[in-house]
Amino acid sequence: MERESLHDGRHDGLQPLESLDLSRVHSFSELLDAMSRTAFSGRQLGEARDILLGMIRDPDCLVVLTISGAMTVAKQGRIFCDLVDRGAVGAIVATGALIAHGLTESIGLTHYRHDPSVSDPKLFELGYNRIYDTLEMEANLNDVERLVRSVLQSETPESGVWSSARLCRAIGRRLSERNEGPGILRSAYERGVPVFIPAFTDSEMGLDVSTWAMSLALGGGAEPIDAMKSDDVFEAVPPYNPFHDLQEYARLVGRSPRMGIFTIGGGVPRNWAQQVAPYYDITNHRLGTRLDAPRFRYGVRLCPEPVHWGGLSGCTYSEGVSWGKFVPISEGGRFAEVHADATVVLPLLIKGVFEDLDRS
Repeated sequence: MERESLHDGRHDGLQPLESLDLSRVHSFSELLDAMSRTAFSGRQLGEARDILLGMIRDPDCLVVLTISGAMTVAKQGRIFCDLVDRGAVGAIVATGALIAHGLTESIGLTHYRHDPSVSDPKLFELGYNRIYDTLEMEANLNDVERLVRSVLQSETPESGVWSSARLCRAIGRRLSERNEGPGILRSAYERGVPVFIPAFTDSEMGLDVSTWAMSLALGGGAEPIDAMKSDDVFEAVPPYNPFHDLQEYARLVGRSPRMGIFTIGGGVPRNWAQQVAPYYDITNHRLGTRLDAPRFRYGVRLCPEPVHWGGLSGCTYSEGVSWGKFVPISEGGRFAEVHADATVVLPLLIKGVFEDLDRS
């Protein structure tokens, strides 16, 4: 059967694409704008810029930044500091490892490029911890532990119980006082932005807090550890309750007229941040409350994870709509998903966004 006619896309209202003309591009913002009229990941990144600008410029929108992966080791931490310092972020959810590795810069230390000719057993002997092509000094982590311990020893949390947000605020205050370098926790403290680490014990900071509690159980460390002849030392538990984080975050987002999420990677930070609307839904169902569920209206995700593996890191915002986490596109939801390495696209995206913000 022959088709009745062949259509011209313009006559049907289709949006034409444009070849990327670099001779007409004079800024990162202009480059992203031009990329939005191309295809594939380039178009995704251009659209991400528009949506990220939309949520930042929305005065009633709480922007939640979630970060996973080794982004601070990869030297991207200053970008997150700039986002916080500019008031573009209202809450951060991250992995503990990312925050711990970022602390090394905040206290004047550094990471190093890995020499692939040096074997991993040799790195272990030298006290060099490898993260792909980069090295974190074990000595750095020992200095971070001393910082965390000094905060735990001198600060008293609300009701005598720590949470990740409470500890991050206390560490951020100490970093601000020491003024030795930039850092996510320092910027967050100075701007009043809470930082949540939902998988806190899966990090050097979690181990630091736990060993501090064990030290107290041994009389403040006065008795040598090798005097312990059993694993009883692991019965010591710090005064820490992660449910304070859950409730603080739920209160924060519940008081915000609109919400946006800017996700780097995925993992626990993304899921924990997104589950807040279902948390409200089941609270209403089980307790008989009538709270408005705070669903995300904006979303930008930078992550190479494919959707077909079935993990949360790669799942689409459309899938999240089925869980009640996001406002459907048909009802005004705006979302962009960029399937790329964040260390490549994040600097470009944020540089363009900052140029636009500076002009407004």
